[in-house]
Amino acid sequence: MIKLITGKKGTGKTKILIDKINDAVKSTNGDLICIEKGSKLTYDISYKVRLVDSERFNISGYDAFYGFVAGMLAGNYDIKEIFVDSILKIGGADFSEFGMMLEKLDKLTGEDTIVIFTVSADNAELPENVLKFAD
Repeated sequence: MIKLITGKKGTGKTKILIDKINDAVKSTNGDLICIEKGSKLTYDISYKVRLVDSERFNISGYDAFYGFVAGMLAGNYDIKEIFVDSILKIGGADFSEFGMMLEKLDKLTGEDTIVIFTVSADNAELPENVLKFAD
């Protein structure tokens, strides 16, 4: 299952994501992953969440991101939620490619794993294949 937190830069998306992460720590009975570019969330989220810096693994582009997530899910069946901060910084600003990756990721995760992204864009800017995942 895919969910998006959308809005322009500075609208509080990361704060919402942090709150969702810390709530999930209290209620989820599986593993939690947070993927970001850099390591700015280190002190904002629980130590129980696996924090992954996409730069450390040289992830750039949506194909590389999809492969990385697929590999994590293949290696750990206990992952229940994946949180991704600033996906456009990781994958790029091509909304068409982003939408195609979301479709593939939605099929991969099904109902077993929830993936929540922050997207620095207004809903009006997003194409239909992306917008259908917005809250």
